[in-house]
Amino acid sequence: METYTPKERLARALTGQAVDRMPAVSFTQTATVEQMDACGAAWPEANEDAQKMATLAEAGHTLVGFEAVRVPFDITAEAEFFGCTIKAGTKEQQPSVVGHVVKDISDIEKLKDYDIDQGRIAVVCDAIRILADKYGKELPIMGSMLGPFSLAQHMNGDEWFMAIMTDEAFGHALMELTTDFNIAYAKKMAQNGADTMVIIDPTASAELIGDEFYEKFVVPAHKKIVDAMREAGVTTVLHICGDTTSGLNLMESSGVDSISVDQSVDVATAVGKVNKAVIVGNLDPVNVLWNKTPEVVKEASKKVLDANVGILAPGCGIVSKTPTKNLQAMVEMAKGHTY
Repeated sequence: METYTPKERLARALTGQAVDRMPAVSFTQTATVEQMDACGAAWPEANEDAQKMATLAEAGHTLVGFEAVRVPFDITAEAEFFGCTIKAGTKEQQPSVVGHVVKDISDIEKLKDYDIDQGRIAVVCDAIRILADKYGKELPIMGSMLGPFSLAQHMNGDEWFMAIMTDEAFGHALMELTTDFNIAYAKKMAQNGADTMVIIDPTASAELIGDEFYEKFVVPAHKKIVDAMREAGVTTVLHICGDTTSGLNLMESSGVDSISVDQSVDVATAVGKVNKAVIVGNLDPVNVLWNKTPEVVKEASKKVLDANVGILAPGCGIVSKTPTKNLQAMVEMAKGHTY
């Protein structure tokens, strides 16, 4: 069989085409303290500075062996862009959203006149350009963003889950704003060199809000993003936290190329529930990758591979204290697997 570059291999694997072997990648956040110490770029500065962000992303490739580079490392830049209050992160902990900006439709109207070239999302786009200029011919360049439903929840707070059920006009208005923003942001990342787009939408779970509301609010939004990326020649991966087994068919209905499942999902069951989407995952980032040995990582990886996962990867974001040797064990297992 023909041998592919990492860029070609991942694009083919994500779209169900034949490849020489499995890609070795992580679709969720990749940075660790050991990488920070090795490359000299660390959180929180690496979340704010494009060159440091690119340097830390590069360490996932040069130190760990991931066959892709990916930014950013957290999921707060989008909410920060719209004015949400952010609790600053540390070298070991990512920032978090602690204050919200939308209470009613009038607040939504005030946020529509935005400049996609401002704020930390512009830093992410600049980091993608730096990485694409250096690695774009050989490696996949992954852009990642918080999805529209979870962004709406960050902007509205926990009232959001009740709002979509009691005030559909408000729910659709906020989803329209966040979806349009996501599309503009994704297009900018693609223009700067991203060839793979990861949509992280942790609270957009049919298990959490029910099939009816998932189909009404989430599917159309994800489909618009996927369609825009397909037009740009960018493959898409959707990650939603929790046990998404029962909602996989709805997730796939957006047309996404691949679905990332977390550690609570049985991979064999997930593979049997989709028609075309490639299932990726789902090593436990805490109980396996962080807290166990390389030997245990390899054993757990083999179980996931034996379940016919499309691409071996962490089930959620990599914990910052994860040992490099454990990540390298996962990389080794992926590289050694042929379909």
